[in-house]
This record gives sequence, C-alpha cells and structure tokens, in this order.
Amino acid sequence: MSIEDARKRREAPLDTLSNLGSNATKNISVALTALLADVFALYVKTKNFHWHISGPHFRDYHVLLDEQAAQILAMTDEIAERARKIGGTTIRSIGHIARVKHIEDNDADFVTPEGMLAELKEDNLALTQRMRQTHNVCDEHGDVATASLIENWIDEAERRTWFLFETTRRA
Repeated sequence: MSIEDARKRREAPLDTLSNLGSNATKNISVALTALLADVFALYVKTKNFHWHISGPHFRDYHVLLDEQAAQILAMTDEIAERARKIGGTTIRSIGHIARVKHIEDNDADFVTPEGMLAELKEDNLALTQRMRQTHNVCDEHGDVATASLIENWIDEAERRTWFLFETTRRA
C-alpha cells in the first residue's frame, strides 16, 4: 500500500450501517461520547481514592472502591462500542476526555476517607443524571437498544451511590 493510499484510508469516513438516521446517530453518539468521558474520569478518580485511602476502615473502603472502579471500567467498552454500532464515533484520547468530561478531577495530596466517599457519591449522582439525559436523547430518536443499556448503568450507579451514602452515614 502506498503512502497516498494509507492517507486516503485514514481520512475515509467510518461508514457503519444504521437505520436511526444521521441526526439520531450524531445526537446519540455525541451524548455517548460525553458520557464515556465522564465514566473514564469517574473510573480514574475512584482508582485514585482506592490507591490513597487510609485510616481505620482502610480494608473495607479499599475493597469497596476497587469493586466500584471495576464496575465503572466495565461500562467503557459498551458505551464506545454502542456509539460505533449506530454509526457514530467516540473519544480518541485523554485530551478528548478532558475537553468533554463533567466529572471534576481531585489532585489533592490528601483527602480524608469521608471526603473521598462523599465526593464519589456526588459524582455518581451527577453521572446518573447525565445518563438520564442521554436516555432522553435515545428516546427522542427511538434508540431502544442504547436506552436499555443506559437503564442498567443507571441501576449500577444508583447502587454505587447507595453504598457510598450508607458507608458515610452517621447514626
């Protein structure tokens, strides 16, 4: 293959058959891309806190955050592949994630365990709201397959939120 042929292939559109229509594909894949960026950001933050947790409940919190991070990471491939299945594209780099994410980073040298769990609880609540917004976009375009996936992800996020809430609740 010549250099010119390689360049043409690289610049060729990613044609994927879908009967959703170009407007639906664009709107849904843009929403999924933002959702994916948030999921990656939440994954990294959850792992950050998992690695840096300390204190008398270290083991319990360490295990909880590791389980939650694994669940969050498992969503990433499904979200990206769904965007591609309907004919869209999705994130391409860490820079792209940084440009479209809503989840705030936490680069503090020290965060209390209670602070970590409270911040993750709020982030999961915010992610749930964005998933509902993405679900609405899917509903507008009749994309029941993506909406169905999102419903499961909402349930998982609500469970994570519940666990984080109950873990930090004071009697």
